[in-house]
Amino acid sequence: MASGTATLETALFRKPMVIAYRMSWLNYRIMRRMGYLPWIGLPNILSARFVVPEFVQDAVRAPDMGEALLRQLDDDAHRSGIVARFSALHEALRRGCAERAATVVLEVAGA
Repeated sequence: MASGTATLETALFRKPMVIAYRMSWLNYRIMRRMGYLPWIGLPNILSARFVVPEFVQDAVRAPDMGEALLRQLDDDAHRSGIVARFSALHEALRRGCAERAATVVLEVAGA
């Protein structure tokens, strides 16, 4: 996955992934100096830890990413831990939007 909302969507579907992200050399240097967060992917940011591997800049190498992804697919315990974290993340993000929207529609409709 490229970093962005696709990583969060993939997490909400509880699917294994690795995150790859490359940017221009100058932008990367500027962002690193700002020192915001150690994570790039939304699932890792929202979990405040590395749940899935992130490969940034020169670390974006197919063999390494493939190995990390295969670990998630082949190691049942590892995959179960990721799925559990993604499930907890999904529950934390739920806000009952459909129910709230239906309530407002019914109020507006006078029902």
